[in-house]
Amino acid sequence: MSQVGRPTIKDIALEVGVSTATVSRVLNDSGRVAASTRAAVLSALQRRSFTSRRKRVSDGLVAVYCPYVRADYFGLLLSAVVDSLERHGKRLMLNFEDTPGEAERLSPLLLCEMTEGAVLILPPEPMEFLVRLRALNYPFVVLDTRLPLPPNVAAVSAAHMAGAQMLTSYLIGLGHERIAAICGPPEWLSSEGRLAGFRAALAETGRLAPAELIEVGGEPTIENGRRAARPLLALPEPPTAIVTYNDKMAVGVMHAAAEAGLRVPDDLTVAGFDGFELSQIVRPRLTTVRQPVNEMALMSVELLLRLIERRETDMLQVVLGTELVIGGSSAPPPASR
Repeated sequence: MSQVGRPTIKDIALEVGVSTATVSRVLNDSGRVAASTRAAVLSALQRRSFTSRRKRVSDGLVAVYCPYVRADYFGLLLSAVVDSLERHGKRLMLNFEDTPGEAERLSPLLLCEMTEGAVLILPPEPMEFLVRLRALNYPFVVLDTRLPLPPNVAAVSAAHMAGAQMLTSYLIGLGHERIAAICGPPEWLSSEGRLAGFRAALAETGRLAPAELIEVGGEPTIENGRRAARPLLALPEPPTAIVTYNDKMAVGVMHAAAEAGLRVPDDLTVAGFDGFELSQIVRPRLTTVRQPVNEMALMSVELLLRLIERRETDMLQVVLGTELVIGGSSAPPPASR
């Protein structure tokens, strides 16, 4: 049996006396494995520990998994991660996907002959898969996450709740009392955090967010922002400000406002979240919350290198602060001017 530090699928298969396909099914929780066999494979994974550090093909090769290559947010993250890894002299194995969600696609990362660690950018795979990957002692860092992770899984993200709370408090300070929120996919941790920040800012003033002023926009696109804004603007008493899950949705709200004959910010304040190029080129420029994309990428690489080198790490899960960027899309409500 191979004596490399991290066990491979082949090592585990030989030890348990099953095929590599069976081990892969256990790792991916496919459900097509007998309970006794599954238990034997998991037990073998737990027994294996690092015993040596001989030279491997994988040394210096890091996987970067980015499942959303067509979205600007992920492109920025990916570029920053790649630049940082290259500055550290690491070679890259890039894994792009346009149709994410199948855990099988990450199986090559489990082979220590291929990579010595990975940065997983908002991986859509089930949390159980990441937990099993962690149990293998395979070094990886989740850069942004869909769901809450166990404390032993390394992760870097932005302060979604604090950023949304800061933005909403700013709008309250301008005098807005009827502020609406358009959320992203409800199952995303970032969407939940941003909505919680919106609610927290209102609660600080002794108010609750009326259900009629909260719309679930779904996938964060311009069209979904436009669609979600229409019922809000059609209310008998419409909001004077709308905050959105991201900048694309905010642009959609601007389109819906124009369709309704409203001017931004004279009749309606609109604010987003992300602070990327789109927020700067739209007119009026968007009030938004800027995510620290470069810092998130740099931190994820630094954390991964510590895990690869078995160095002591003070904190496995890092949350980085956001910045309020005030643009021309926000102003006091019409009644106060």
